[in-house]
Amino acid sequence: MGKYIDLTASNFEATLADGVSLVDFWAPWCGPCRMIAPIVEELAGDYEGKANVCKVNTDESKILLLNLVSVLFQLFCSSKMVKW
Repeated sequence: MGKYIDLTASNFEATLADGVSLVDFWAPWCGPCRMIAPIVEELAGDYEGKANVCKVNTDESKILLLNLVSVLFQLFCSSKMVKW
């Protein structure tokens, strides 16, 4: 299994600036978030070197949520949200 990237306000823009990134917005108290955590970790391994697989702890990084739509997952390509 690969290692996902923990996103914070300080590394968010730089991490998503180039290429494709999958961002998992999660919270420690969220049951469904904890259920899919192993899948996110598996994706990090499967896409290592091809895409960034990232996680945002919404309890710790609330400032990021002020600028984004509240979603469970979001796909980014070169810092731009992919509409799907």
